[in-house]
Amino acid sequence: MSFKKQLLKTKDVCKATFTLTQNEVKNADTVHIVGEFNDWNKTASPLTKFKNGNFKITINLEKGKEYQFKYIVDGNNWINDNKADSYVSNNFSGENSVIIAE
Repeated sequence: MSFKKQLLKTKDVCKATFTLTQNEVKNADTVHIVGEFNDWNKTASPLTKFKNGNFKITINLEKGKEYQFKYIVDGNNWINDNKADSYVSNNFSGENSVIIAE
């Protein structure tokens, strides 16, 4: 799991590209990213699956903000990004990943 951030000079936007490998998601059929940037909508942001089994999505985030998020693998397995900028406790006795759009 990883994400790469790219700041756009002409806009107050941070392009964040999230990538999960086939090994990380154990040959999953679907992966969605859910978080504050999409109101925790479980179906709003599906990652694209490639022939090699990897998944990827790019999301525009408002620069200078922090966003909590998680991945949902095959509709029911919630996982964190192991390379998140930080982690915060959630209301479900767990943690959420955090990305800082900078």
